[in-house]
Amino acid sequence: MNNKMIWNIVGRVVRIEAILLLLPLITSIIYTENFSVLAFLITAVIAFILGGLLVFFTKTSNHIIYAREGFVIVALAWISMSIIGSLPFIISGKIPSFIDALFETVSGFTTTGASVVKDVTQLGYGLNLWRCFTHWIGGMGILVFVVAFISKTSDRSIHVLRAEMPGPIIDKITPRSKDTAKIPYLIYSGLTILLIVMLFLGKMPIYDSIVTALATAGTGGFGIYGDSVASFSSYSQWVIAIFMLLFGVNFNVYFLIAIGKFKSAFKSAELKVYILIFVSAVIVVLLNILKTCANFEEALRLSVFQVSSVMTTTGFSTADYNLWSEMAKSTLLMLMIIGGSAGSSAGGLKVSRVMLLFKKIGAEFKRIINPKRVNTIQLEGKRIDEASVSGVTSYFAIYVVLIAIIAFLLSIDGFSFETNLSASIACFNNIGPGFGAVGPIETYASFSPFSKIILMIAMLLGRLEIYPLLIALAPSTWLKK
Repeated sequence: MNNKMIWNIVGRVVRIEAILLLLPLITSIIYTENFSVLAFLITAVIAFILGGLLVFFTKTSNHIIYAREGFVIVALAWISMSIIGSLPFIISGKIPSFIDALFETVSGFTTTGASVVKDVTQLGYGLNLWRCFTHWIGGMGILVFVVAFISKTSDRSIHVLRAEMPGPIIDKITPRSKDTAKIPYLIYSGLTILLIVMLFLGKMPIYDSIVTALATAGTGGFGIYGDSVASFSSYSQWVIAIFMLLFGVNFNVYFLIAIGKFKSAFKSAELKVYILIFVSAVIVVLLNILKTCANFEEALRLSVFQVSSVMTTTGFSTADYNLWSEMAKSTLLMLMIIGGSAGSSAGGLKVSRVMLLFKKIGAEFKRIINPKRVNTIQLEGKRIDEASVSGVTSYFAIYVVLIAIIAFLLSIDGFSFETNLSASIACFNNIGPGFGAVGPIETYASFSPFSKIILMIAMLLGRLEIYPLLIALAPSTWLKK
């Protein structure tokens, strides 16, 4: 394994994080928050020196990245970023516990949005911007940025993209990996800027517009107020709901639209199923909460917003859905598992993966009825080979087993089954709020340090889609052959 290349890229990622820390540092200076100015400055210096040393001592002429290296690079980079990203919370004294600070940062970078902070307003402007900025960074992936704009690695860096970008199948949009990474990032940035403008036009303060847009784009859900976004105007809630839905769409669809291939874009089977699931869920929730709302507009807004938030695994809330009917809650639970589209910033199983699972079930029924019949599985008009289908079914099996294990380990704290299971699903699928003691108006502060560590691992497993973290932690990965 190319160890020098792995640590060289990790070093470059850490240096980039040092630069990214300048944004919350400048924000803290503008708002004269001396406690966080020093915290961000010290952290940025540490990150820049550490990253520089790693790059200097791991220089190599071998820039080739194979699949195994791609998985390990992604896992180590995300762990390194999370540890360094937690330092401002600790140094400032706002989250003095290392476990709590790391939990908040891992939750940010993995776009989970699960928080241990009971009063987010006491964090101040700089730290709150950093929390939401970690969502934006993690939404598309920092290594995607490295490959797109500064990487000198070979075209085998597609292995890094496949390891970091969410979804069962990552193909090249263009012949070069750099362009495959750059195009989604440019679309992502453009949509974020548009959202900031839309929120600002709705008379939202510029700071609130920026941090809310960053959290929405990354489908993360960190709020800067105690009630998430419930206190925002109806206009802002509608705008956020629409953009959450947009960020849950496969970015390949936007690329096709950008180059004028509208027919191909709107023929996407995944897009059609994504919209169908969304509309169906909105109708079910709407019918279940209509009688409890003041008027139809409020009921529709709450339904659209919460379905969009949960399905895209953003985690914003405008209502305490813990109080909704069991059918409405069951609908949201299913959406937590399904998630958004492949190639988007959303988490969950992904719509395309669910589609393949159902197609596999259908094929098995046909095989049982007619054993001699040759059944092929197609998605987006392309035949899916057996290895890819097997990969999806294996992923689902591991997914179910891991959630069961995580829920079992959380039971040590003595919370209800509903709380433990929903916390496992919410963190693994990078949603944040669940049901019971981790509902939309609650935090994860009551969990023990052990449970918080388990939940952090769940967040990383979910965001990196299991394999990169497991491969990086496996002793056999590091053995010389």
